[in-house]
Amino acid sequence: MHYKKVNIDGVNVFYREAGPADAPVLLLLHGFPTSSHMFRNLIPLLADRYHVIAPDYPGYGQSDAPDRSGFEYTFANLATLIEKLTVVLEVTRYSMYVMDYGAPIGYRLALKHPERVQALIVQNGNAYTEGLAAFWDPIKAYWADKSLAKREALAHLVTLDLTKFQYTDGVGDISRISPDNWVVDQALLDRPGNREIQLDLFGDYGSNVPLYPDFQAFFRQYQPPTLIVWGKNDVIFPEPGAHPYLRDLPAAELHILDSGHFALEDKLDVMAPLIRDFLDRTL
Repeated sequence: MHYKKVNIDGVNVFYREAGPADAPVLLLLHGFPTSSHMFRNLIPLLADRYHVIAPDYPGYGQSDAPDRSGFEYTFANLATLIEKLTVVLEVTRYSMYVMDYGAPIGYRLALKHPERVQALIVQNGNAYTEGLAAFWDPIKAYWADKSLAKREALAHLVTLDLTKFQYTDGVGDISRISPDNWVVDQALLDRPGNREIQLDLFGDYGSNVPLYPDFQAFFRQYQPPTLIVWGKNDVIFPEPGAHPYLRDLPAAELHILDSGHFALEDKLDVMAPLIRDFLDRTL
């Protein structure tokens, strides 16, 4: 494993990299509120045969968190920055593992460069309105009314209790989940100015929803080989968001797991063989 940074438009972007330089590339795109740290256990299980790259978005992990006055925290901007990272790293073809925030970021990349996408691995990453359930109601209220009151109503989403909840809710055996997860994530969330960054992104997530039909059109037209591994007990991106993929990707392989939001934490022993087998057959 190598831990690297590259400067892109004045922002130092951190990424984890492993595997042969000439191997097929797997781009791992993390969710909220974590970073490439979520892939720390998966990467070594794939890196003998694949060139694995896992970046941290600005405001997350070990990447810079530039001030909001000089950097616009939108999903369009994050996707553009990750696109520029692939250019700097001279990656012209890749498969993507998309989770949570990683889904709209990855799918925006796919809309720009569909010819670059070799395969998709989807883990609790939404592209259908069926996947936006009750958890999203206060966030949707903020999309409709960008008042300070609606914004502050979301502040609990960046607290330790909610961060821990994301890792432990829906998990059968909590003793399998390392507390390092929420300790590390919360320490980074608590950096000066980061709370406002996260609230900006909650507000901008609504910009992804009008693109859902475009994401779905990409699936239908290009039919990328797709593996779906979904924690069924996730209240943030619940199971009803997984099944609609099969409308547009009828050949997709769907595995519903008895886990929560961060299924890699307790189902790595199930997911890693599925992912490796899928990639071996596909690539």
